Amino acid sequence: MIDALAKGDLLKRLRRDRQALLWKLDGLSEYDARQPLTATGTNLLGLVKHLATVEARYFGEVFDRPSPEPLCRWQDSDGSDQWVAKGETRGQIIGFYRRTREHADATIDALVLDAPGQVPWWSGPGPNTNLFAVLVHVLGETVRHAGHADILRESVDGRTGVRAENEQPIDEDARAAHVAKIERAARAAASTTA
Repeated sequence: MIDALAKGDLLKRLRRDRQALLWKLDGLSEYDARQPLTATGTNLLGLVKHLATVEARYFGEVFDRPSPEPLCRWQDSDGSDQWVAKGETRGQIIGFYRRTREHADATIDALVLDAPGQVPWWSGPGPNTNLFAVLVHVLGETVRHAGHADILRESVDGRTGVRAENEQPIDEDARAAHVAKIERAARAAASTTA
């Protein structure tokens, strides 16, 4: 019973964070969804593509349930799982993510939490693992990248939040005052430690 509750809670959280990540693409132009927003080129649509690949590998190959989707080689040197090429459409990437999630959910539903798996690219304690450890790992990856998406989306157009229904109108004056207060605090701290 505890296993079923744990698996259900972890999967519920994973599903919520998957949706939050996709929501970050709502209303964006093709350019804004793809534009590199960090020094390393991180972009919103690329995060979706990356997490689709992560789930396909971890809930597919690790448990000998290969993804029906063709995948790029693991950790390609060009980072091709983290950006979207000109010929790839937003619909293709989102569709890939949705199909991969269905495949991942089927793996999670079919296996018990202590079902054994092999992660050959893991070092440290070794490649032997189980569904529980992989589920926690993928949830961590998803939360991490959904957090990246929060910051990226805010930098594009100021939108914040987890879901559209929780979004508040942006009060530009209040935001500017808040940022100015934080800037003053940072400068004051810097001047006292210099």
